[in-house]
Amino acid sequence: MRIEYDRDTCIGMYQCVAEWDGFSKDMDAGKAVLEDSEEVEDGVFSREIPADAELDAKFAARVCPVDAIKVFDDDGEQII
Repeated sequence: MRIEYDRDTCIGMYQCVAEWDGFSKDMDAGKAVLEDSEEVEDGVFSREIPADAELDAKFAARVCPVDAIKVFDDDGEQII
């Protein structure tokens, strides 16, 4: 499972940070940070989700008020 985060879309509500420790706060920028990710497009970051964190990562995506977070299954299908 993979998570993708669009930092440009993020408005800094940090709800994802409360749901999963894969996200942290960047108070200077007013945006969340997807830890251990790589930039796959301009402003879009991605990483694999550890098996034991899948539920928390899904919750992080669901609570984002601007849909800046997407989750993909192992086949590359977007599930959130």
